[in-house]
Amino acid sequence: MSRFDTLPNRRAIVDRRALAEAVAALPDAGLRTAAIALLREALGAGRAEIARRLAEHPTRGLEVAAAQAYLIDQLVRVLFDLVATRLHASDQALLVLAVGGYGRGEMAAHSDVDIGFVTAARATPAAEQVIEAMLYGLWDLGLKIGHSSRSLDEMIRQAKADVTVRTALLEARYVTGDQDLYEDASRRFKAEVQRGTERRFVADKLAERNARHVRMGDTRYVVEPNVKEGKGSLRDLHALFWIGKYVYDVQRARQLVDVGLFTPAEYRLFHRADEFLWAVRCHLHVITGRAEDRLTFDVQREVAARMRFRDRAEKPAVERFMQFYFLQARTVGTLTGVFMAHLDERFAGRGRRLGLPALRRSPKRLRGFVLDRGRLALPNDRFFADDPVRLLEIFALADAEGLEIHPLAMRAAARDAKLIDEYRQDPRANALFLELLTSPGDPELVLRWMNEAGVFGRFVPDFARVVAQMQFDMYHHFTVDEHTIQAIGLAARIEAGTLKEDHPLATGIIDQIVSRRVLRVAVLLHDIAKGRGGDHSILGAAVAERLCPRFGLTPAETETVAWLVRHHLLMSATAFKRDLADFKTILDFATTVASPERLRLLLVLTVVDIRAVGPGTWNGWKRQLLADLYEAAEEVLRLGHKQRGRDERIAAKQAHLLDRLGWDAARFADLVRRLPPTYWIAEPEDVLESNARLMDAAGSEPLVIRAQVYAERGATLVTIYAADHPGLFYRIAGAIHVAGGNIIDARIHTTRDGMAIDNFLVQDPFGRPFDDPGQLARLETAIRDALANRGKLTDRLVAKPAARTRAEAFSIQPNVLIDNGASNRFTVVEVNARDRPALLNQLAHALFQSKVTIHSAHVATYGERAVDTFYLTDLTGDRITATPRLKSLEKRLLDAAAGTTDAVAA
Repeated sequence: MSRFDTLPNRRAIVDRRALAEAVAALPDAGLRTAAIALLREALGAGRAEIARRLAEHPTRGLEVAAAQAYLIDQLVRVLFDLVATRLHASDQALLVLAVGGYGRGEMAAHSDVDIGFVTAARATPAAEQVIEAMLYGLWDLGLKIGHSSRSLDEMIRQAKADVTVRTALLEARYVTGDQDLYEDASRRFKAEVQRGTERRFVADKLAERNARHVRMGDTRYVVEPNVKEGKGSLRDLHALFWIGKYVYDVQRARQLVDVGLFTPAEYRLFHRADEFLWAVRCHLHVITGRAEDRLTFDVQREVAARMRFRDRAEKPAVERFMQFYFLQARTVGTLTGVFMAHLDERFAGRGRRLGLPALRRSPKRLRGFVLDRGRLALPNDRFFADDPVRLLEIFALADAEGLEIHPLAMRAAARDAKLIDEYRQDPRANALFLELLTSPGDPELVLRWMNEAGVFGRFVPDFARVVAQMQFDMYHHFTVDEHTIQAIGLAARIEAGTLKEDHPLATGIIDQIVSRRVLRVAVLLHDIAKGRGGDHSILGAAVAERLCPRFGLTPAETETVAWLVRHHLLMSATAFKRDLADFKTILDFATTVASPERLRLLLVLTVVDIRAVGPGTWNGWKRQLLADLYEAAEEVLRLGHKQRGRDERIAAKQAHLLDRLGWDAARFADLVRRLPPTYWIAEPEDVLESNARLMDAAGSEPLVIRAQVYAERGATLVTIYAADHPGLFYRIAGAIHVAGGNIIDARIHTTRDGMAIDNFLVQDPFGRPFDDPGQLARLETAIRDALANRGKLTDRLVAKPAARTRAEAFSIQPNVLIDNGASNRFTVVEVNARDRPALLNQLAHALFQSKVTIHSAHVATYGERAVDTFYLTDLTGDRITATPRLKSLEKRLLDAAAGTTDAVAA
C-alpha cells in the first residue's frame, strides 16, 4: 500500500495527471519558464488547500504532514519527467529518492525537501545535467532543498561511515526514476549497512539524542519549547521509530507493537503525541510563513486558538494548550524509557546496557525489590497492587541507594499510580515521602522520575494541579512542577556545600537552620497554588496548613511552613524594589520576619526560588542585595530596633572612609561639609571612596563621568559628577539606554554647593557588566551629548530598536502605587509596566514634569514586566502628601508607563 493511499481527496491537493498534461502541452519555446510557472501555481494552490484542511481539522497533524509530502512528490515527478524527456535526455539510469522527514512522508509547509539522486555508477555528464536542471527547477519554486548525488557504491560507503547519512537513507523512499535501481539500493543497504550494526546504530542514536537534549536545555519543560528538536519532541519520537526500523525492519510506527516494543495502549499514546506535535508544528509553519519550530510566546496564543482551546474560569486557553503540550512531551519521555527497556533486553546478552553506565555499587537493602543489572525492578507484576505504599518506597529506595529504576518498573508505577489514592493518609507512606523530600543526597532526579510516573501528583493532588502548568510570561523558563523540583534540588546542593561559590551566604547559614524538614517542605509548597485564580502565596499557605500535618510535621513546623509560603516573595520584593539604605525598609522587613530562624529559612527559599526560574536569572547584583538585606535584618533581630543610631552610623562610615583615603583632617572635613547626611547612609563604603576620589580630582571640571566594573554587584558602576539642574536624571537615563545599557539601580545626590553626584549600576541587555571599551566610550559620549543638548535625544531613543520584541505578546495593564508609609522621609512610588525601550527615561521625565526630587531609583525586570521604584520628595525636601498633587503624579506616571505621552522624553 502506498504511503498516501489513505489521504482523502488527494486530487484536491494536486492533480498530477492534469498538471503533467498541461506541462506536456506547452510549446518548446520558453518551455522551462512556462513549466516552472505552472508548477509554482500548483504548489501555491496545494499549500492553500492543505492550510484550509488544517484550519478545518486543526488536530489532524499527521494527515496534514502527509499531504505536504504528497504535494512535493507530485511536483518532483512532473518536473523529473519534463527534465528527463524534453530538456535533457539522460544516457544513464537515475533514481530520485525522498530522504529524511520527506522520505518518511511527513512535512510541514516550509520543511526542507531532502532529495537523494542515485546512479548505478559514477554519474555521466548527461545525468549530472538532469540533476542540475532538477535542482534549479526546485529552487525556482522557492523550495529549500537538501540534496546529495551519489553512485550506488558511494551511497553504501558513506552510509557505513556516517550515522547521519545512514539515518537519512534508512527512511529513503522511491519518488521517481529507475525502479530496478531502487530495489538494488534497498537490498544492498539492508545487507551491507544494516546487518550486524544494530547495536552500534542504537548507541549512536542515543548519544546523538543526549547531545541534542543538552544543546536544547535538557528538560522537556521549557516554556518556549522546540517542537522538532527539544526534549520530548518529534525528534524523540522519530528516534524511536528509526531504532525500531533499523533493528526490526518495521515500515510503520504501528508495527512497533508487532515486534513487542510497545503494547497497543502504549502505541496509542505514541500516536496521540505524534499527531498532536505534528499539528502544532504545521500550525507554526502556517502562522509564521517560514520553517519555524520554536513555540515562542508570540505565537502560543494563536496556535492555542487555532487548535480550539478555550479560556476557562481559572486558566486562559494558552495555558491550557501549553499544559497539554507538556503532558504530551512527558508521554514521549515515558514511552522512550519503556521502548529502551525492551530493546535493552534484546541486547542484554552482548555486554553492558545500551548507552548507559555500568553501576558498580551494591545496595544495602532491597525491601523486596530486585536488581536487574543495577536497576531496581519488580519481582512480579502485582508487587505494587499487593502493597501500594511500595509506589513511594521504590523512589525512596532509589534515592537512598543511588540506583536507577527499571523502565518496566516505571511503566508499572505509572499504571498502578492510582492505587496510592487510598494511602495518602497512611503514616508509612507519608514518612517515605518525607524521607525522599528531605534526602541528604540529591533528590531532584528521583522526584522527577516520581513526577513522570504520575505517582507524585497522585500522592499530592495539589501538586498534580501544577504538573505541566506553564505561566504565560517571559520571566519563568519552566513549568511550575519542573521549577519546584529544580528548587528542591538546589536546596539539597546548597546543604551539601556544592554551590558555595555561587551562594556563599546561603551555604554559610544553612547549618544554622534548625528544621531541614521545614525548608524542604516550604520549597515544595511555595508555588503549589499557582493557576488557581488568586494570590498564590495566600492560597498556598492554606494548602500548607492542610498538608503539613499529613506529612508528619509538628504544629510549630506547620506554622513556619505556612508563613514561608505566605511570605516567600517578601525578601526578593524588599531587596530588589526598595531602598535598603532607608532604615524603615529594614525595620518593616524585620518586623514581619520576627525571628532569626525564619530569616535564615526565607533567605535560602528566596535564593533557590530565583535560581530555579531559569538560566541567567540569578546574578551578582541580586546576590549582593539579598546579602545586604539579610545582614541588616539579622542585626536588627539580634540587637533590637534600637541599634546604632543614624548619627553614629554616619560617623562610623566617615571614620572608615578617612582611613581608606589617607587625607588630612581639613581636606576631609571639606568633603563632609559638602555632602548631606542622606548620602552617607545610602552609599556603601567602597562607593563612598570612589566618589570622594572622583570629586577631589574633578576640581572645577563641569562634568566628570567614570565607569568601573563593580564585580560584587555583577554590574558596572557609572558615576556622574555634574552641575545639578532639573531633568538631569531623565537625560542621563535616556543617554545610558541609547548607549545600549540597562540601569538596574540609581542613587541621586546633590551636594550643598549645587553639584550632583549620581551613581548608576548598569548592565548590558544580557544581565552582564557593561564593560566593553567601545560601549563605555559610547556611554560617555551619549551622556555628554544629552547633558549639553547636542543632537536630539528623542530621535536617538526612537531609533533605538526594542531589545525584546516578544514582550509585545503580553498585555500588561500599567499600575502606579504611591506609599507614604514605606519610608519616614520619602514618598515611595512603584510603577509596574511592560518593559520597553526608554521606559525609565519616560518615567523620569514625568517626575521632572511633576516638579519632584528623585533621591533613588530601583529597577527590577521580571521577563516582560518592569517594576521601577522611586524614592521622592517635593522640591523643599518633604514627602508629597497633598491629595491633588498625588493624583496628578499618578496620572502622569500612568500615561508614561502606558506610552501615551510623547514617544520619549527629549
